[in-house]
Amino acid sequence: MTDHILILGGARSGKTSFAERLAMRMGHSPVYLATAEALDAEMQARVASHREQREGRFTTIEEPLDLPEAIEAASQTHDVILVDCLTLWISNLLGAERDVTQAVDDLVDALEAIESTRVIMVSNEVGLGIVPDNALARAFRDLTGWSHQRLAGVCHDVYFVAAGLPLVMKGTAPLLD
Repeated sequence: MTDHILILGGARSGKTSFAERLAMRMGHSPVYLATAEALDAEMQARVASHREQREGRFTTIEEPLDLPEAIEAASQTHDVILVDCLTLWISNLLGAERDVTQAVDDLVDALEAIESTRVIMVSNEVGLGIVPDNALARAFRDLTGWSHQRLAGVCHDVYFVAAGLPLVMKGTAPLLD
């Protein structure tokens, strides 16, 4: 098991704000590893807003596909890495027709190899709703759920955030407000 943290929750649940607070408390040189791709005007505006909100608090690295490599590189110069978000990363992998299972295995290997840097990963819990009506959406849901289980197995702390309130699912929770 590693000292890393997995934070799950629904859309707009407060999981990213919680992750940012943890990262700021835990390190002196936090990096924000963003996986979003701004492919349309609405997403471009979201990304710009998020960059502005983080300005001065985090170094930002944008990496939509090669997350394990980006984590390994960032761990050389940063003591905390906040990854936001795994859900978008999995979506990007599917869109690029990459092997999600292998990519998650590579991510687990990268996390297990890091000793002095803590990684905080944020992801949307997508398995609490209705069964999707098409094969791609079902595959996305299934791969995301499997990925969460795999990552939760190697993380020391796992939180579920709803209405801005973190619930400890695994770990000791010394960092809660």
